[in-house]
Amino acid sequence: MAGTKRPKGSFSGHETFPFRYTWLTKAVHELAINPDAFRGDEAMVKLGVGKNMVKSIRHWATVTGMIKEVASAAKSRSMDLEITELGQMVLGSGGFDPYLEDPGTIWLLHWQLSSNPLAATTWYWTFNHLPQPNFSKNDLLRWLTNHVDENGWSRIGSGTIKRDIDCMIRTYVPAKVTRTVVLEDTLDSPLVELGLIREFGGKGNFILSRGDQPTLPDHLFAFALATFANATAGSATTLPLERIAFSAMSPGRVFCLSEASMLRRLEAVEEITDGAIVFDETAGLRQVLLRRPCDPFEILSTHYQSRALLETV
Repeated sequence: MAGTKRPKGSFSGHETFPFRYTWLTKAVHELAINPDAFRGDEAMVKLGVGKNMVKSIRHWATVTGMIKEVASAAKSRSMDLEITELGQMVLGSGGFDPYLEDPGTIWLLHWQLSSNPLAATTWYWTFNHLPQPNFSKNDLLRWLTNHVDENGWSRIGSGTIKRDIDCMIRTYVPAKVTRTVVLEDTLDSPLVELGLIREFGGKGNFILSRGDQPTLPDHLFAFALATFANATAGSATTLPLERIAFSAMSPGRVFCLSEASMLRRLEAVEEITDGAIVFDETAGLRQVLLRRPCDPFEILSTHYQSRALLETV
């Protein structure tokens, strides 16, 4: 429709800080105690960080889906914060993994970021639309600037995009200790564990590491597949392998999976989903059959419960 504005992507909010291990749990914990935890100077005392980091913690907890903004019942045009079902399940009081000890949680956070085209645009674009596996920061700047222009998003300058790219890279690539870098800036993000982006062929060049991803639990792959199917399949009862591997926000694309690894994981999906999602290769067609609705949260809960059982054995 003429005059309709496209939703606008975001290249800021993190205050240039990649998120750290304790931040998301702190956000959920403090919000559970006090719904106004992120308002006023008291937040700096409670969270033990400066004003900019308070903003950053709120940003990361929001874009990873651990907390969300809701319309204020008391104040018009004001937004309150509340813990999401996902945030409570994973990080809340009695949550499955408040200290991010399960590699599946790290993959979950990566999924939440990289399938979020509006709130984490650089993360989304890098893992869903990068035209080649190797790139430099200048390449990303050029591609993202074109993306902004094509969508008609105004008031997003190159400096803002550059800072967002720097933050995204530091989310996945280990920091190097130098004389000019303060210790605080060498604290790595949990997503560094995934090894999805590494330096390649010299300073300033990077590559997406597509492969088996051995730390990715099959249940997390099934969670992502069910989420993708619910969002894209509509009334269809099948999903071609090609879409699962290469479409934007697909598990193959977001998790940078090799074909062999993805096929192995697809073989496990039928048992994980109790037959709701089945991989089929009949008549030379490789596709997923969507036999009945599947709740991704149930798959996620089963993953954590199974892990808890193994730890008690």
